[in-house]
Amino acid sequence: MGRVTTRTLLLGGTGEARHLAGLLAERSRSYAVTYSLAGVTSAPRVPDVDVRVGGFGGVAGLAAYLRAERVDVVVDATHPYAARMSEHAAQACSQVGVPLVALRRPGWQEQDGDDWHRVPTLEDAAHVAAYLGRRLFLTIGRQEVGEFTFLHDTFCLVRSVDAPEVLPAYSHVVLARGPFTVEGELELLREHAIDVIVSKDSGGTATAAKLEAARALGLPVVLVDRPAVPDVPTVEDPEAAVAMLESLGSLG
Repeated sequence: MGRVTTRTLLLGGTGEARHLAGLLAERSRSYAVTYSLAGVTSAPRVPDVDVRVGGFGGVAGLAAYLRAERVDVVVDATHPYAARMSEHAAQACSQVGVPLVALRRPGWQEQDGDDWHRVPTLEDAAHVAAYLGRRLFLTIGRQEVGEFTFLHDTFCLVRSVDAPEVLPAYSHVVLARGPFTVEGELELLREHAIDVIVSKDSGGTATAAKLEAARALGLPVVLVDRPAVPDVPTVEDPEAAVAMLESLGSLG
C-alpha cells in the first residue's frame, strides 16, 4: 500500500511558518502543503509550496474550505497578535473534526538592565509612552499606528514593512523588514534621539535587536502583552511542529 499524503493547511505569515513550510516541502511525499496568507502585507516572503492569499470568510468559510479541500490537519503559525485568525481556526477545526496544531514562538524575557513597561493594549501603550518621553520609536506594524494620532506634541518614528495609512502629526516613517542588527538599531535610535520604544511582544530574533539596543542606551520599552489565544496543542519551533505532525500521522 502506498504512502498516504497528509493534506496540510499552514496558516502562515511568520518566519517560523516559512521555515516549517520548507521542512514539509522536503517531505513532499508525506505532506501536500497549502500556505495561507491574509494578504495584509505587500510582496510577502513565501515558501516554495502552494500559496493561498486572502481571507476565508470567518469560521463558516474556513470550515467549508477544510471540507472542500479535504484538509487533514491545520497548523496555525500566524503572528502572535493574529488572535482572531487563531480563534477562527480553532472553531472551524472543532466543527469539522480536523486536528489543529499551533506553532507559537515564545515571547521575550526581560533581562537585567531592561526598563520594560508591560501594558494590555496599544491604547494603554500610547498613554504610557507619552508619559515616559516625547520621541517615540513605534515598532508595532502599520495597522494600529492610528492609536497614537492623539499625540500632537510627540515625535513618532514609525517602522513597518508597508506604509501606514494613518500617522501622528509629528512623525517619520522608515520602511524596513527584519532581521535587524544591534548596531543598526543603535544608529537609528541615536539619529532620531529616541527616548521611548513601543513594541508588541512578538518574540523571536528578527526584531529583538531593538531590545538589546534599548538596554545599552538605558531607554524604557513599552511592551504590549499578547492577546489570549485558544488552548490547543502547541509547539514553539518548526522542528517540534514536524514531530507533532508525524505523531498525528502515526496515530491516524
